[in-house]
Amino acid sequence: MDTAARPGKDELFDHEIERIDRINENLTLISRKDGLLFGTDSFFLAAFARPFPCGKAVELGAGYGAVSLLCAEKNKYAHITAVELRLSSYSVCKRNVLLNSLSDRVTVLNADVRELNPEILSGQADAILTNPPYMPTGTGKYNLSDEMNAARRELNGGILDFCSSASKLLKYGGLFNVIFRPERLCDLFSAMRNVKIEPKRVVFIHPFSDAPPSLVLVEGKSGASPGTVISRPLIIYEKRGSERYTSDTEKIYETFSTEHLFSRSN
Repeated sequence: MDTAARPGKDELFDHEIERIDRINENLTLISRKDGLLFGTDSFFLAAFARPFPCGKAVELGAGYGAVSLLCAEKNKYAHITAVELRLSSYSVCKRNVLLNSLSDRVTVLNADVRELNPEILSGQADAILTNPPYMPTGTGKYNLSDEMNAARRELNGGILDFCSSASKLLKYGGLFNVIFRPERLCDLFSAMRNVKIEPKRVVFIHPFSDAPPSLVLVEGKSGASPGTVISRPLIIYEKRGSERYTSDTEKIYETFSTEHLFSRSN
């Protein structure tokens, strides 16, 4: 996109209901004040996904587009389609692509993941990325914000729906990348195997060394045989009450990759 013709921030950003933040040295993200802010889950998912520099990726439930933007800016894929159902989030996602001059690399699609097929996306994908809602409907305390509820709860499809969509969209041997809650890992693995996506690589994420995992990254492969590799744990902070990252976390931010977690040496 011609940067000279790119709309300015004030044209793309509603100060009353939205905020704008820099998420790395090159990317700026608009988000709604009543919605989820950019967090480590989006960054870790984008870093975890292995690159297909000449390939095509799809992000299911893209929200404001942070994962797609990060992958496009780091050249992980030749093209990414960011799929988002809620019109409010879809609007923000489209504006984030414009704001960051990535219209040639990222297409934003307003669609339900349950209704996607390869024809809609002009062919199958090499990779799928998703940070789906973690909580089943009817569980936990509901947020006041519709944005928050839609992002956190399976109001528009559960984990089986996301896995089924990924299975239809992926090429044989394509990779499914998801970040989820450890307490629902059985649901995730069951859904993946149900649609012939085999869990292949797993990273458990702990806030501190003495805390249980709060998130889990999973890579699945379409049509693969059984066999799963679990990395050493990713500990985010050196200790409780500290904002200092561990060396593993710092390396992820430096390299935009989690490959070192699977290495036998520390």
